Amino acid sequence: MGIRLVGISEAKEKLRRTLSPRKGSIWTTSNDVPKGHFPVYVGEAQRRFVVPIAYLKHPLFQELLHWAEQEFGYEHPTGGLTIPCTEHYFFTLISLLKSS
Repeated sequence: MGIRLVGISEAKEKLRRTLSPRKGSIWTTSNDVPKGHFPVYVGEAQRRFVVPIAYLKHPLFQELLHWAEQEFGYEHPTGGLTIPCTEHYFFTLISLLKSS
């Protein structure tokens, strides 16, 4: 019986590591948002990304926020910040922000 419980706890730990956001990753399935980050929803599928707050200062990200304001005002259908662009565009923008 004890052997079986050890196997279950190991499986839970592996599952937790699999579902946890990877270091440097902007995509997460967890409801936890690390300190200094915020979630955004992008694309038609409303995929959730967690991005650093520091991106808010960048002019390109501010342009995305302006688009979101024009599209949704302050009532976002997801309950979080929804960005009206494709995932591909968002990935390209995030790549630019990471390199600068």
